[in-house]
Amino acid sequence: MLRLKRIIPMLMALLMLTLALYPGHGQANAQSASSTDEKRTLTIGLSPDFAPYEFLMTVDGKSKVVGSDVMIAEEIAKDMGAELVIREMSFDSLIPALQSGRIDMIISGMTPTDERRQNVDFSDLYYTSRQVILTRSEDVDKYKTMDALQGEQIGVQTGSIQEEIANGIPDAQVTAVKTISDVVSLLSSDRVNAAVFEGPVAEAQVKNRPGIAIAEAVPEDSDTPMAIAVQKGNTELVNEINVTLERLRATNAVDGFIQQANELNSGETAPSNIFSFFWKYRGFYADGVKYTLLLSALGVLFGFLIGLLIALLRLSSVKILKWIAITYIEVLRGTPMLVQLLIIHFGLASAFDIKFSVLQSGIITLSLNSSAYLAEIFRAGIQNVDKGQMEAARSLGMPRGMAMRTIIIPQAIKGVLPAIGNEFVVIIKESSIVSFIGVADLMFQANAVRTLTYSGLYPLVIAAGIYLIMTLILSKLLNVLERRLSAGDSR
Repeated sequence: MLRLKRIIPMLMALLMLTLALYPGHGQANAQSASSTDEKRTLTIGLSPDFAPYEFLMTVDGKSKVVGSDVMIAEEIAKDMGAELVIREMSFDSLIPALQSGRIDMIISGMTPTDERRQNVDFSDLYYTSRQVILTRSEDVDKYKTMDALQGEQIGVQTGSIQEEIANGIPDAQVTAVKTISDVVSLLSSDRVNAAVFEGPVAEAQVKNRPGIAIAEAVPEDSDTPMAIAVQKGNTELVNEINVTLERLRATNAVDGFIQQANELNSGETAPSNIFSFFWKYRGFYADGVKYTLLLSALGVLFGFLIGLLIALLRLSSVKILKWIAITYIEVLRGTPMLVQLLIIHFGLASAFDIKFSVLQSGIITLSLNSSAYLAEIFRAGIQNVDKGQMEAARSLGMPRGMAMRTIIIPQAIKGVLPAIGNEFVVIIKESSIVSFIGVADLMFQANAVRTLTYSGLYPLVIAAGIYLIMTLILSKLLNVLERRLSAGDSR
């Protein structure tokens, strides 16, 4: 067994180095829009599942965000003399990201509602769209008026203006999900009977997905304006954006951008065979596996170290240390990991200006959450070691710390290795939660392929298969380690 006294400082140094080496992945530049550096950057946030405004295309074998909103952002950046940086995230994460300074502006087909204006400022309007009702082709004649939607099951995207419209339909059963692809999947699988969509977005879905159509029913106040959101009080950036929008309006350029985006948005022809599908998009999954393994490995490593420390505090005879450990364990085990992730990524940035990159936030969240469970596993293992061994070590003049480090802890870890292995497997699976804030892990890439191909099944089945392979390999390795450690126990 490696000596913990030597390895712990090395691993903690590795933690600091890792967090320092990954500052850029998904991290917005806090000074980007007001930087005085030679090359100014403009960081925008968007949800790239909203064709024709923003969506994914394969360019030279890699995914690229394109669309009319991206074209507008490029014009704004050009007028500002700035380099455009695009951050992809779920729609309902955009405003928290803006408020925490991780992005400079949101251009994602966002409607400037009164509620949103309380939290962010908006530019002038750059486009006005209409809202429509999307349904299955066989039901298209069923919904000729909005009255026909009363009491129906309706799907919408979380945090969108469409969710507000659906909630205003009497007795409607509204199901809100993260992405447009998920909304269409609900509709196609008969889980909802209709969905509220932006007109151009609905047309893109009808164009690329068989079996769905736009109904005759039109929501009240169907015309919906769009504007660009910036941080509250950032009038300088708003003014710069408005200068570009005024130029684009004068030439009807936005309509031209939408037409160009519609021409691009033909959907990729995905292979009908799942193996061919995987091979075509293997690059996406390979990139996702890299980040998933990195997150899982570091989450497990630092969760192990922190958990061991908390377990020792939990067993301490010093009451204050014991209660600190108990509080730590109960808080982290008693709150959802998603909430912890949002607090670390958005909450700390908003309240204390502590801005971790998305990768750093993911590693910290997984490490802390895992450590709480591992702490209890370690505590059970330590308490299961015969107390006589500690007494024997002390009687030989060995200090308590040395006895714990060289005798008790190695035996405790050996005894609870199966439980530790189960926690490691859980971490690999739960690492998918970091896709919520934009880490390009396996789940993030699977959703990217879903958006790219308009395929609802294959991308998720392939992702599930890859997760299964990774967890099986880990389980086998842990079984081998357990057998090797148990080799000397035969009597």
